[in-house]
Amino acid sequence: MRVMKWSMIALAVSAGTTQFAMASSQDESKGFIEDSTLTSKTRMLYMNRDFRNGASNPTNGGKSGYREDWGLSELLNYESGFTQGTVGVGVDAFAMGSLRLDGGAGRQGNGLFGSKSDGSPEDTQSKIGGAVKFRLSDTVLKYGNQFVASPVFSTDDSRLLPEVATGTLITSKEIKGLELSAGRFTALSSQTGMARDSINGPHEPGLTAANIAGATYQFTDNLVGGVAASDVDDYFKKQYINLNYTLPIAESQALNFDLNGYRTSSQGEERAGDVDNKIWSLAAAYSIGAHKFTIAHQRSTGDSGYYYGVDGGGTIFLANSVQYSDFNGKDERSWQGRYDLNMASYGVPGLSFMARYVKGDNISTDTGEGKEHEFDFESKYVMQEGPAKDLSFRLRSAIYRTTSNYGADTNDVRVIVEYPLNIL
Repeated sequence: MRVMKWSMIALAVSAGTTQFAMASSQDESKGFIEDSTLTSKTRMLYMNRDFRNGASNPTNGGKSGYREDWGLSELLNYESGFTQGTVGVGVDAFAMGSLRLDGGAGRQGNGLFGSKSDGSPEDTQSKIGGAVKFRLSDTVLKYGNQFVASPVFSTDDSRLLPEVATGTLITSKEIKGLELSAGRFTALSSQTGMARDSINGPHEPGLTAANIAGATYQFTDNLVGGVAASDVDDYFKKQYINLNYTLPIAESQALNFDLNGYRTSSQGEERAGDVDNKIWSLAAAYSIGAHKFTIAHQRSTGDSGYYYGVDGGGTIFLANSVQYSDFNGKDERSWQGRYDLNMASYGVPGLSFMARYVKGDNISTDTGEGKEHEFDFESKYVMQEGPAKDLSFRLRSAIYRTTSNYGADTNDVRVIVEYPLNIL
């Protein structure tokens, strides 16, 4: 599941198009080595899911009622510059690995580690990959292993290691304010699967091929719109739309509206089952100084709930996709109230808090109407200076409750320590 990041599309577009350059990006290339970057990201994650009211751990044969994992990961990411000339050539490469610090066979299942043949969790895992890229003017073509963040095909990074897609992606920024993208992906590795194609849907063999296309356009400084579509062979076709508008009120006040919507229809062999769904969310956020107040509504209609996963575990850009639940069931309606506090205004830069409550009902199940609700609390501190600058400490807690046999009551606690470092 994916926690929606405010104004993500707006930030992506504005970052690439705030100034219209007379010379293209390729014209300004300094060279393959000169524009290279090398970064590392160290992450430690402790995760505990405690199933309440006698519910068992589904991954442990109906025995222990909780899952507990603790691990450490490292991700090295190298991005070369482009060679000079009309067409620039470059490469991207990564190496990643994880180490299990705690978590036995009876407690696994949180998606931090793969499993051995006897069912026990792996002690260590590693993966390497790379891609070749070409740039003409302000258009880049990349082929190989890559991380993708399209609303209709998005690799997930919510555990120790990210998913990795294999395929081709073209991104073009030739026109000021407009970003176009198109791609085809033929393999997707999971966060715990080291093989090239290790994500499976409800039926084998997992991802066949996904063709995607998208566009975002910055109409004004405050209004951004986006559309995207995908065709996942023998699974479904999916369309997406987004509108994001910010209304400045005063120097320290603003009102933001964010609309997201999907339409999904199964096709071919229907390996995800008979998928027929429309789902949308609308969120409004009022910011004043250190405070932000958000309300959101999300609604799902059709003959099924919203389906994703074989097209990437992050492919759910919806307001009520939160820490534990996505609130995306069949016919589900959900409401959210959220409060964010940035302590920089109170003399503690880097410290922030968030509290959120989401309630869903009208879920169509075999046993009648399903209901669910979730309370989330999060605190985060980021070091602002010194040798440990950007080192972050994050506590996430979710209390999830449901009725009508829709799921299992669960308490979800995560502690995340992360240290990003720019080496080159």
